[in-house]
Amino acid sequence: MKLFKYLFLFILAGIIIGTKPIEPSAKYNVLFIVADDLNCAIGAYGDPLAKTPNLDRLAKEGLLFSDAHVQYPLCGPSRVSFMTGIYPDQTKSKELRLYVRQTIPDVVTLGQKLRIENYHSVRVGKIYHYHNPRDIGTAGHDDSFTWDRTVNPYGLDKKEEHKLVGLKKILDGGTLSWLEANGPDEAQTDGIGATETMAFLDEFAKNGENFFLAFGLYRPHVPFVAPKAYFDMYNINDFSVPESSQAYLQTLPKPAAKSIRAKQEQVDLDAALAKKIKHAYYATTSFMDAQIGRVLDKLKETGLDRNTIVVFTSDHGYHLGEHGHWQKQTLFNDATRVPLIFTGPGVIKDNIDLDIPVELVDLYPTIMDLLGFQAPKFVRGKSLKPYLEGSRLPIRTSALTELKVSMPKGMANGYSIKTKQYRLTQWKYIDSLYYELYDHRYDSNELNNLADNISYRSVRDSLKQVIRVRIAEAKKYPSGLGRQIDNVLPWKEPKRIHPKAK
Repeated sequence: MKLFKYLFLFILAGIIIGTKPIEPSAKYNVLFIVADDLNCAIGAYGDPLAKTPNLDRLAKEGLLFSDAHVQYPLCGPSRVSFMTGIYPDQTKSKELRLYVRQTIPDVVTLGQKLRIENYHSVRVGKIYHYHNPRDIGTAGHDDSFTWDRTVNPYGLDKKEEHKLVGLKKILDGGTLSWLEANGPDEAQTDGIGATETMAFLDEFAKNGENFFLAFGLYRPHVPFVAPKAYFDMYNINDFSVPESSQAYLQTLPKPAAKSIRAKQEQVDLDAALAKKIKHAYYATTSFMDAQIGRVLDKLKETGLDRNTIVVFTSDHGYHLGEHGHWQKQTLFNDATRVPLIFTGPGVIKDNIDLDIPVELVDLYPTIMDLLGFQAPKFVRGKSLKPYLEGSRLPIRTSALTELKVSMPKGMANGYSIKTKQYRLTQWKYIDSLYYELYDHRYDSNELNNLADNISYRSVRDSLKQVIRVRIAEAKKYPSGLGRQIDNVLPWKEPKRIHPKAK
């Protein structure tokens, strides 16, 4: 009898001190991974140069959406939109340096909703807006109501800003700049973030808590920083950058032309320099992929992969010289389209890309649906769960993105819809409407504006009706949201002396 008593006490003590992981909960967890400024230059998306084995593996284990689009191609507005499940016209947040509750103070964010449902909500790194690299190590424009705990990693890339090479003498978070770094992955900010995320997975494996664990990477956002080994993975001569002409600009509405010529230091780059910058972006993407791989390996090692849904995406796309433009803030596919991958229990493994338009506002209701919860009434996204279970019936027929562009006589407001075959973009400037139309069957690069082509008149007119309905719906007040505050100004920030580029 004493033997059984001691054996029972020994097992109990082992559980208490954490030597034996607790069995996973029957409820699903969520590992939410968000890259910064990542386009679809990924092997799983058909890029022949990209070396992204971990994201490629993730895609093979689940479902890849090949036509996913953001609702605003700029970091802050996009992140507020997908964390609330509503459109920028409804969040009233279309600028950087805005906290989510400045404009919609009563909103229940994705992480906040899961806290209400007794999930442990954790953020590691960048989920809401941070100025990158300036705000690395701080809370940036985070929302404390979303999380139980947060970690703000601070690595060698931040400490070595003075070593950066860039296109301007005084660098900021919007300047193309790069660095082949020394030191191991684990010394970089995203490497530290991966280590911290892995530690949380160990903790949750032991205590059995249900979790919403958000790992936000700072790369491949500028500055393009990665250990030298990632640069060495590529042959710089394999890269090329498309050229653009002044004649091409004449085929576009003025706001569209302005959006792709906004930063003069990036226009008409020397071909060798352009290849060097693109090489740095790919190297940084491979570094980011390796950190995600470390986290995914830990997820499997702990056994949490059996009941954890993994969602991977980015806050917007990124031009690498397409249309003569670098970075974001356009209404072309290069800026609106993002990777989106789901894996985990309840998600089918499908080696065929799902090329049906979806939006990042769909993330909130999809995650709620997968976990068995009701999304808040105000959420305007649509659940993608049927796709994850094998359905191929369209849930939506178009993806909507909007953008404001500063013009000589005020702001131009742009809206764009991407259907399975077409993109129609509408610009309103002063009191006039201007259009772009692209047929992806023949022009996936969106270089031939067909808006005035008589052969496409019926298509254009039909899509005009669609976009008017979509814009009107995106502007409606979402019932149950609470207060909306218009015309909020971004936080005024003190001046900072930036390191000089070499």
